[in-house]
Parts: sequence; structure tokens; C-alpha cells
Amino acid sequence: MKKPFKFSLPSGELGRIILSILVTLVFGAGYFYLFYPAINLQDPEFYTFAGFLCLVYLICVFLCSGGALRVESGSPADGLLRWLRFIRRRCLPVGVLFAGLIAVAVIGTVISMPIFRAGAYRDLLQVEDGSFTEDVAQISFSEIPTLDRTSAEYLGDRQMGTLSDMVSQFEYSGDSTQINYQGRPVRVAPIAYADLFKWLTNRREGLPAYVVVDMVTQEASVVRLPEGMKYSFSEPLGRNILRHLRFSYPTFLFSTPEFEIDEEGHPWWIAPRLVKTIGLFGGVDIRGAVLVDAVTGESSYYEEVPTWVDNLYSPDLIMQQYNYHGTLVRGFINSVLGQRDVTMVTSGYNYIAMNDDVFVYTGVTSANSDQSNLGFLLCNMRTKETHFYTAPGATEAAAMQSAMGVVQDLGYQATFPLLLNIAGQPTYFIPLKDATQLVKMYAMVNVAQYQVVATGTTVSACEQEYIRLLTDKGITQPQQRPETRSQGRIAEIRSAVLDGTTRFFLRLEGEEIFYAVSAASDLSPVLLNPGDEVAIDHAPPDPQAASDLLEGYRVTLLSRAAAQPQEESPEESQAVLSQDD
Repeated sequence: MKKPFKFSLPSGELGRIILSILVTLVFGAGYFYLFYPAINLQDPEFYTFAGFLCLVYLICVFLCSGGALRVESGSPADGLLRWLRFIRRRCLPVGVLFAGLIAVAVIGTVISMPIFRAGAYRDLLQVEDGSFTEDVAQISFSEIPTLDRTSAEYLGDRQMGTLSDMVSQFEYSGDSTQINYQGRPVRVAPIAYADLFKWLTNRREGLPAYVVVDMVTQEASVVRLPEGMKYSFSEPLGRNILRHLRFSYPTFLFSTPEFEIDEEGHPWWIAPRLVKTIGLFGGVDIRGAVLVDAVTGESSYYEEVPTWVDNLYSPDLIMQQYNYHGTLVRGFINSVLGQRDVTMVTSGYNYIAMNDDVFVYTGVTSANSDQSNLGFLLCNMRTKETHFYTAPGATEAAAMQSAMGVVQDLGYQATFPLLLNIAGQPTYFIPLKDATQLVKMYAMVNVAQYQVVATGTTVSACEQEYIRLLTDKGITQPQQRPETRSQGRIAEIRSAVLDGTTRFFLRLEGEEIFYAVSAASDLSPVLLNPGDEVAIDHAPPDPQAASDLLEGYRVTLLSRAAAQPQEESPEESQAVLSQDD
């Protein structure tokens, strides 16, 4: 009869040490897989990991000691000496190593404190003064985002409900990123597995689609992929994007990866690499990023990311760095006691799309955090190029309250403002939404004089009313009002002969006004059809005129409609013109 296997500890001291090391490595591998700390002295989690390994090793050493510490005879002094020799041989090296790591962490924390390195913290962000009217061009109606993040994600989630083949297996992740995609401001987000069982049944194919929400037209769509995304936050094991990054780059520190798509619509994860430039733990900044293909998991590190990447720096990091810049302008003591020339950012931010880049906007106020702004910041989210614009006026919160006061009978809530250049004036643009998170109206509030508030059910109507108020208040002169560009697809096109001149009247999709174009100055409308995408450069309306017509000129055809109507014969064209006459 076979004797049952019985585990016995190694009899020699070296064998017990090797066994303790092996057990420690097994527990350490499990900890690393579950929590994936960076193997980097600048990562606070690394010290927790090291402390865990030391603790496991010491426990194993004591458990493996067996009877080595038992004293069969002799005085208590003999037992104490044996204990001391055991601790010196087995435990002291590990204890010294752990104490050394603690000392490094403490010293690193002290030398990283702003009280000792105020100048270095102040210079983390280079801020240049800018001219608002020169740097921030007027944005056409087709480029103004009319949604905030909450509303965009609500529309994205609602779009998932229209897909019968996906809704039972997948859900909207809610992890959206604002980007410029093919010249349009949009929010993109991956879908996610509905639960663990759905992951088990679908993990081989991956996530089959992502959601795009147009921030201008408020249209949400689900984009299906030829091959599913295998790497995401909803993966629980090795294909989890954070775990995948850690195994590929064990020493890198990462900011939270952002989901983006390139100009061809291919999905990527953008993982900015964090570096700490002051002492051991201070001066957090970004140095390039790792781009991970969401489908294949292939990754590459770029110190200079491709230009299609829109989000490298996070708004929170930019705001933190400006607060160091603004509060430490005259040293640490002044930031606490005198607070001379001390400034800081306001509590919120928003995004502006310009020149195919995404800029983060936030206001700048004094240290007292009163109800007025000194100006505002615009920072390129890819390059960190930052400009400060002097524009004394109301804070974003005050402007939101002012806008809600105009529509208080409707109970609409204001979203965080977007900063625009309207007629050369810094202007808060504020979408107003109802209880269902749908945008119902728009408001424009003058930054310098926040009692100047215009509202409208469309962006163009709101702008017209706002320009009229600026003129009535004497803030701008009629001749100072710049021309405006409108862009979109033609919904209607009509013609009429007025005072012997043929005029064409064009209405764009999503707008209620007509653009009047004289054939004497522009013949291009003759060749246009409903569905064609055009850009119309027009003069702002006369504030004294009560009309739904805008005198337009320089109509530019951008693209033809997918289906072109059959060309008319010259006789048919003449007949149409005769009817119009």
C-alpha cells in the first residue's frame, strides 16, 4: 500500500530561503497581475508592491523555520540569542531594503514639495499673452458644438437601444472623448460587454462597433467595424487596456488612456506617458504617448504623436499646472500670505475646435474666487501651447445663471459655456437643455457685460439676436460686424424676379432662415440642387430689419448630393424661369 504524500520543509537553511523566495515570487506575480503597478520609483504604488513582497517573504521565513527556533534546553538567554541570530541572517537584509525604500519615498516627497521648488512648479506651464480677435476666429454654425458631454452620452446611450442585434449583448460604455473627426467636432466612445457572461460568449469576436455623436447636428450613430476591438476597459483579463499597457511597458507611468479614431475611422487607445520632473514625485507632465491599436493590440511609443491625435494632455493636468503658474508667480510665501498677483482657474472647462485641433478653455479668476474673471486660457490639447486672453467679465457660473434667468419660466438648465468670438466680442455660448437632457434653446452672454443675453431656438437665430443687442447697447457698430459663414446641405432652393433681377433663396438643413443670393452677383445657385453641401458667406442681418432673409453672396459648392436629378433641357429651364417670373 502506497504511503500518502507528505510535504516536508527543506532541512537546510539554504533550502528554506529558496522556498521562501519562490513563494514570495508567486504571490508577487499574482499581485502584479491584479494591480499592475509600474516598476518605477516615481510610482507611489510601487512602494506598496515592494512592501507587500517584503511582508510575504518574512511570513514565509518564519513559517519555514520549523523547529529551528525551538530551544530544548538552556536558559532563556540562549533562546533570545538564537532568535537574534535568526533575524540577522534571514530577516535583516529584507528589513534594511524595505527601510531604504521608505527613506527614499520620504526624502523624495520632501524634495518634491512646492515650498522648496516654487520656481520649477511655476514654469511647468509656459503661458503667452494672446489677442482674442486675432487668435480666435469666428466659427461657422456648422462648427459650433451644441451639446455638452452629458447630453452627448445620453444620445449615444439611446442610440444603442435602436440596435436589436447588439442591445442584449453590448451596452454604451459612457467613456467618450471629444475629437475633431474629418473636420467635425464629435464625441466617440467604444461599446462594452453587457456583463461577464456576455464577455465569455463574445470575447473571441471582440467589440463590434463604436458610437459617434456629432456635437453640432446632435446625430448619434453606431459605426460597425470589419473586425471587433479586442482591447478595452471592459476586458477583465489580459486584454484589459491598462493591463496590456503595463505588460508591454512595465516601467512607464500612464495617464488614463483615451479612446480616439483616426481619419479613416480606425479605433485606437491613446495612453499619454506621465513623467515627474521635480524631485521624485512632483512636476507631473506628459512626454509622448503609447498608441494601441484597439483591434490587434499592437502598440508604439511616440515622443511626438501623430497630428490626428487630439487628446494628449488632460484638462485637469493643464488646470493644475496653471494653478501652480498663477499662485507661485511671486514665490511660495506670497501664495499663502500676501497673495499679490495670485490667480487661479475657475472650476470648469469646455472644448473648442480650431484649426483641426482641440483646445481646452477655462476661465482665470483672482485668489478670492469672486464672481468675475480676469480673462481665460486656451490650451492646445496635443501640443500644450497655452495663451492667456485678458477679458474682464463674469465667471462661467454667473453667465449660466444669467442665461437661465431669461428662460426661468421654461425651467431649462444651462450647460457649461463655450467661449466664442461673436462680432469681435468674447461671448459665452450656452446650450439650454430640458429635464430629459435634450438641448431646446441656445443663449449667448457677453463676457464683459453679462446682462447682455440673447436666446434663440437655433444657433443662427440666437446669433442674430445677440448681434442686434450688441448694436443697440453701443458695444459694436453695424459696420464693425464681420461677415459670417454658414455651411450645410441645401434643404430648399427657390427663385423669384425682384426689380428685374433674379434672386435665389436657399435654406439649409436644420435652419429656418433663407439666404437670398442675387444672380447679378453670383450665378452658382443656378447649378445647385437640394442635398448639395455648400458654404455661404453672408453679411450679418440689419438689426433694424425684421426679416427672416439674409442677403448672401459667394456661395461655394462643397459636395454634390449622392443622387443627382436628371439635367433639364434648355427649353425646360426656360419654362421654369418663365414661371418664376
